[in-house]
Amino acid sequence: MEWFDPYLNAGFLTFGIMNFSSKLIEEAVQAFASLPGIGKKTALRLTLHLVGQDPEYSRDFASALTQMRENIRHCKDCHNISDNDICTICGNPGRDRSLVCVVEGIRDVMAIEETGQFRGLYHVLGGIISPIEGVGPEQLNIDSLTQRVQQGEIKELILAISPTIEGETTMYYLSKKLGEEDVKISSIARGVSFGGDLEYADELTLGRSIQARIPYRNAHDSGAGS
Repeated sequence: MEWFDPYLNAGFLTFGIMNFSSKLIEEAVQAFASLPGIGKKTALRLTLHLVGQDPEYSRDFASALTQMRENIRHCKDCHNISDNDICTICGNPGRDRSLVCVVEGIRDVMAIEETGQFRGLYHVLGGIISPIEGVGPEQLNIDSLTQRVQQGEIKELILAISPTIEGETTMYYLSKKLGEEDVKISSIARGVSFGGDLEYADELTLGRSIQARIPYRNAHDSGAGS
């Protein structure tokens, strides 16, 4: 038997003309709808779900969001999100500290970790070079990457950046900037199609791309000559 929620069904009767009987409900719907990927119907469903729960549930829900937003930090070493000054990945003594995977954003770290194929560290750039959007190297976490490399512990950088025009520009810039340092620079294999976002690649393809990485200069030279 299908579960019936009187709040939800009543809500959909009035949703078409936005005839909210409660200003509080309307404001909650607008708050949910402001999130990416959440339409107004989904926002209404989430709001009315909370209305139908015990008040303690809503307090715990709101408290979790407040605590996250007020206390979340960025790792001082890799710029990944963290509860402390150093994230759990950088603080794990079992990780290979000579191997660093350079990614565009935090979601890419999560995507690569899901593969279970990488045991090194990360460096989150915080974006990619995009002159059209006014994003230059100075807006990214590139200086801190250079400092990490110059400390001498890192032996290889894997440029795991989405293979788009902007991504290629970023990788080329990094290879030139770090080309004089004593570090190997490689890029993920082309199992990830050009123009795709890294975070949307399936785990098997992404894992194999990390394992089958190739020297960046070789990849760039062969691409330029083809």
